[in-house]
Amino acid sequence: MATTDPRPRRDTRGIVDPAELLARVRFRRHVPAPELRPYLEHYWLIDWELPEPYASHLVPHPSVNVVFQRYGPLGAPAAAASASAEVSGVGLGLFTQKLTDTGRVCGVQFRPGGFRPFAPAWPVSAWTGRRVPLGEVFADDEEADPLAAVLSPDEDHARVAALDAFLLAHGPAPDPAAEQAMELVDLIRSDRTVRKVSRLASASGLSARSLQRLFAGHVGVGPKWVILRYRIHEALERAEAAGVPDWAALAAELGYSDQAHLVRDFTATIGVPPTAYARAVSVA
Repeated sequence: MATTDPRPRRDTRGIVDPAELLARVRFRRHVPAPELRPYLEHYWLIDWELPEPYASHLVPHPSVNVVFQRYGPLGAPAAAASASAEVSGVGLGLFTQKLTDTGRVCGVQFRPGGFRPFAPAWPVSAWTGRRVPLGEVFADDEEADPLAAVLSPDEDHARVAALDAFLLAHGPAPDPAAEQAMELVDLIRSDRTVRKVSRLASASGLSARSLQRLFAGHVGVGPKWVILRYRIHEALERAEAAGVPDWAALAAELGYSDQAHLVRDFTATIGVPPTAYARAVSVA
């Protein structure tokens, strides 16, 4: 399998109003151990201390995340906080998380298609739209407490080392189908000409039905859904850029039949039309 770029992704695609989020929390990305890089996008770490509540919003990537989290009241010792860990399947709609007081989250974002080698007993579609306790997916480790190992250190490098250790203890298992799924999602993400499932089927040499089975088992959502989700990510990023986008031209570039279809998908996902969103972030 080809190795991925060792640098973490720098874009903010999927984050709604990223400037507002980054002004309120400490957000960092880190690369995993070399053995894990073919399967992971990156680790993401967030810490905050907020005098008033803040709601973050995200249009999820077609990725599974493993999330270790700790929440506590302002001024209280870490021992008074509550901690948990979960597997978060591909989110189908806008994800909103209310942040209050103090907190810490250490997350693992897998590449689309990269999670199955760590939990081969189930199709990835089993977790789609769900957030389940870590122990339902991974066997409990009797020799160590992954929550304490990941969340206790204040230093990023120690948290990253604990995440590496946890994942390496649970895989990855060899899986050629996972490699194929990751390559096809990368093609969707990078090649603007892949606007329809038929185009992806032609490029992959698979039938539409075989593509559906591959994506259900290893990505968690169908190829058409992935194509549409990356369209929305692109539109969201363009809406946050300086100036007013040419929405008709963007719709054509993204493969929509007309501007109205782009507006409909954007509004259904984000909750407001693209022009209203662009106007709001420009004056924030």
